[in-house]
Amino acid sequence: MTRDPVTANPWGALRALTPARIALGRAGVSQPTVPHLEFQMAHARARKAVGLALDTGALQQGLADLGQRAMVLQSAAESRAAYLQRPDLGRQLGHASREALAGAPKGHDLAIVIADGLSATAIAQNALPFLQVLLPALEGWKLAPLTIVTQGRVAIGDEIGAMLSAQIVAVLIGERPGLSSPDSLGLYLTHGPRPGLTDEARNCISNVRPAGLGYPEAAHKLVFLMTEARRRGLSGVDLKDEAEALAGPAIRPNFLLGG
Repeated sequence: MTRDPVTANPWGALRALTPARIALGRAGVSQPTVPHLEFQMAHARARKAVGLALDTGALQQGLADLGQRAMVLQSAAESRAAYLQRPDLGRQLGHASREALAGAPKGHDLAIVIADGLSATAIAQNALPFLQVLLPALEGWKLAPLTIVTQGRVAIGDEIGAMLSAQIVAVLIGERPGLSSPDSLGLYLTHGPRPGLTDEARNCISNVRPAGLGYPEAAHKLVFLMTEARRRGLSGVDLKDEAEALAGPAIRPNFLLGG
């Protein structure tokens, strides 16, 4: 009878509750072969997500199917290499895009910006299904034409929102890939967008994807925050996500307590 060379970890049952790499066991003093190969595959997926170009044509068509016109813009970073090496260039529009946006209609309640960020995979997989849930909840909001930005970072939404004279800007962006989440979508909300704002002026909703925060829950949080931001005239550290608290106490199962 052949003995299994892998020594099991006593916390192995917890692996069913999380995609995190826990309780992998060991082979002697080393990691078992299968988890090691899975780690290498996850690392390759994360690297691919960072370097992959966003298919703006497919995204524009998908938005058109939702009844939304979208303008494609580019940051001042002219290549992916420049984008990764010069974060400042990803925070501002290129000259041609700034000129193109200058002719867009002004004065809106909300500008939605879709940026590839550090994971075009996240945008390709999550932006359209999320907007399909979000857009029907925006009845009564005056929306600016949607913009799609390549080589963009979160702060580029401040310049776009200011140029469109939007009261609020919401940036949908691909988050930095993790080894179990190369497809995570981030949502960033800013009231009174203008160039020069820093992160304390924004609210963030992270890990939006089927395996993370679901689209209906993320849309509910975003609409709540936008509504409160418009009512109170602020966003960022002074604006808290109280959507769940106001909806009443929620009982969540806790595996540590056997609930």
